[in-house]
Amino acid sequence: MEKIDGKSSHKQAERLKRLTETAGDTTMGKVLRQFWHPIALSKSVAAGTAKRVRLLSEDLTLYRGQGGTVHLVGARCAHRGTLLHTGWIEGDQVRCMYHGWKYDGSGQCTERPAERPGSEGSVRIGAYPVREYCGVIFTYMGEGAPPDFDLVRRSSCEQEGVFLLQRKEIWPCNWLQVAENSLDAVHVSFAHQMGKVGAFGEAVPAEVPEVSYEETSAGICQTAVRRLGEKTQVRVSDWTFPYGNTVVIPGVKAGDPWMEVTNWMVPVDDEHTIRISLRAAPSTSPEADAALKRYFDECDDYNSADHHDELFAGHYPDDPLVRLTSAQDYVALIGQGTIADRTSECLGASDRGISMLRRILWREMDAVETGRPPKPWRRLDQPSKLMGYVKETD
Repeated sequence: MEKIDGKSSHKQAERLKRLTETAGDTTMGKVLRQFWHPIALSKSVAAGTAKRVRLLSEDLTLYRGQGGTVHLVGARCAHRGTLLHTGWIEGDQVRCMYHGWKYDGSGQCTERPAERPGSEGSVRIGAYPVREYCGVIFTYMGEGAPPDFDLVRRSSCEQEGVFLLQRKEIWPCNWLQVAENSLDAVHVSFAHQMGKVGAFGEAVPAEVPEVSYEETSAGICQTAVRRLGEKTQVRVSDWTFPYGNTVVIPGVKAGDPWMEVTNWMVPVDDEHTIRISLRAAPSTSPEADAALKRYFDECDDYNSADHHDELFAGHYPDDPLVRLTSAQDYVALIGQGTIADRTSECLGASDRGISMLRRILWREMDAVETGRPPKPWRRLDQPSKLMGYVKETD
């Protein structure tokens, strides 16, 4: 009996481990490469500049041509392997600083100054298509033509009367535990009460919610119901496969309108995650808009990972919203380890969203391994009402 149990335990551990893998030769890596991924904020790449980036365990060069077009190519020059982002931009192409080899946005080498003219045609490095949307740069790293871009779009971000706020952090943990956290409505009642109770903790109180989950055309609909005396708060998350979560959050101070926010938990590699947020804030008055933008500008360079020791010593930022909620999530997730040990978990009824996500991921991985078509994920026909209150009646 012990031998059988041991085999079963080992098999489950391996099955869980495969969920966290992101490289192109892994099954989960192949699943992830079927989608568009946010990789950077538009404002982080000025015209005529390049930067090194990493996504899905692959090193890359992100650059913006002098005309403003963004391109994503391999990290290194094909000649001697020098990093391309250390070179410079000429027009819409990037030139290596080592020996001057030049590449266009498709990865094609267009010039090798010290070699025979015309010989550059046989040299090519990797390249991926990119799209800019609402101040965020996305890429598709899979095989063949990219899928429709519609799944990542948000109708709230395309409406008149809103302004957009973007934010990015990189955390030293696996993408899956960040994604699972977004399908765990109960943690809001505890983690976001730590340090101090900010605008989010006040608006979504500590009462433990009743949670329910439903798979949709886009991902998972999560509903958290909190009974608050004479009224009931119903908070919904439109969670988009493989890791995007759209919710509403309160403003910075009482009386500010709520904002719709989409958080993407993007795998850098197996041990790092990019958290990119896109907020659509209703415009109210020039003064209020300016104050909100000023607050987000002040939070722009805050990354909880830079404050690791003080956060784990219990010193949370004196902040009403962005820095505080980031710090609270950081402590909870990094506290699980770089890659959470899921073999030692003790899941309960409130973890139904996490269990559902894993079942869906395993299903999509099975499709990849058996050559079957994956689910044709598509944007919701009508976005959910993300927050509402129901008055209790006798």
